[in-house]
Amino acid sequence: MKKYLFLASLIFAVSLYSCKNSVPDKGVKIMAYYFPHWGNFHPEALPLDKLTHIIFSFTEVIDNEMKFTDDSTGLMLKQLVAEKKNHPNLKVMIACGGWGGSGGFSEMSRTVETRRKFVESVVSFIKDYDLDGLDIDWEYPGMVGIGNPYIPEDKENFTSLMKELRESMDKIGKDQVLTFAVAGWEEFFNHVELDKVMPYVTYMNVMSYDLAGGDDSFTSHHTNLGWVKMEDLEGTTAAVKIREEGDSTKPYSAEKIISYCINKGVNPGQIVIGGAFYGKGWIGVPPQNNGLYQSNRGQWKERNNYSTIREKREDANGFVRHWDPVAKAPFLYNAADSIFVSYEDTVSIRYKTEYAINTGLGGIMFWSLGGDAPKDGLVDAIYKAKMKSLK
Repeated sequence: MKKYLFLASLIFAVSLYSCKNSVPDKGVKIMAYYFPHWGNFHPEALPLDKLTHIIFSFTEVIDNEMKFTDDSTGLMLKQLVAEKKNHPNLKVMIACGGWGGSGGFSEMSRTVETRRKFVESVVSFIKDYDLDGLDIDWEYPGMVGIGNPYIPEDKENFTSLMKELRESMDKIGKDQVLTFAVAGWEEFFNHVELDKVMPYVTYMNVMSYDLAGGDDSFTSHHTNLGWVKMEDLEGTTAAVKIREEGDSTKPYSAEKIISYCINKGVNPGQIVIGGAFYGKGWIGVPPQNNGLYQSNRGQWKERNNYSTIREKREDANGFVRHWDPVAKAPFLYNAADSIFVSYEDTVSIRYKTEYAINTGLGGIMFWSLGGDAPKDGLVDAIYKAKMKSLK
C-alpha cells in the first residue's frame, strides 16, 4: 500500500449487505482502506451503505506509540466515526503503517517494554475515537521494504506484538477486529510465523496487487486473479527474464498466493483478497501480444486511478482494452505511443468477488476507493456480485 502515491485516495472495507435495512451481515465482507485528504473529504458522500468495515489510514509508530503524523487528521477520523449513527452496522477501524509509514515497527517490537507502550497507545486511541478495530500494515517484518530498519527477529517479535494486541483489545469491552496486511508473494511468509499469528487475528488482508512493479524489465499484470504459469509465458520476454532471475515463485497471481496460504493451514474464512482501484503502466513496449509480457523502457508515470482509466483510456485516445482469459484480467495497449497499462475493471473485480465467495474467503478489500468511478464503478460491481450470491 503506497501511501505516498494516493494522497487523495480512499480505502474502504465494504459490506456486502445493505445497512439501510439493518440486515445482519451474511457472506463475505468487502473491505478496503480510506486515506483522506482535506481537499476532497466528504464522509457523508461515501457509499457507507455498502460497507462492513472502513479502515482509516494511516497512523504510524512514533516514539513507540501509535499516532497521527499531524493533529488535523484526527478531526477527519472523528467526522467519519460520526457517520456511524446513520450506518449502525458499519465498523470503523484504524490502520497503522503503510508502505511509507512502517519505519518504526521493527524497533518498537523488539522489547516487552516498547511493545507494551505501543499496545497501550493503541487501546487509548481506539477508546478515544470509539473505533472497532485495528489493521497492522507492517511492510515488512524481516525485510527492507522502502528502506526501513529490520532484523531477523522481526519474525518472532511480530507474533508477540499481535498476541499482545489481541489480549489488550479484548479487554476494551466490545468486539474488536484485528487484521494485518500481507504481501501477495511467497517470500513475505518466510518472515512471519503464520501458524502462530492467525489465532490472534480476525483476518489477514492479502495485498494481491503490486504484483508487478514499474521498474520490472517486462510488462505483466499487477493485480491478476488467474493463476498464470510459466508455460503461459513461453515465447515472451517475461519468460526469459523470469528464468534469468531464477525466481521459481513467479509469475504471481491472487489465486496462487491464496492457495499457498490455505495449504499452509490458514482458514479460508480469515483470508481477504485484495483488489486495486489503480493501474500500472510502462512505456516503450513493443506490439507483440498487444504489449503483454514484453520488454519496456520504464514506468509510465501518468495518473492511473480507475476513474481516469475508464474516462480517458478504455478504448479511447489510442488505447485499446484487451482481456487475458488466463489471468482473468484486463489490460490496455496504445500501439501509437507504445504504452501498456495493467489495471482492474468491473469484470475482473467481479471475478475476484465470486472467487472469494466460492472459495469461502472472509472477504475482498481494495486500495483505494478514491480511485473509483463515480457511477457503476468497482464498488458497485463488488456489491452486486455479493448480493447476487445471497439470492
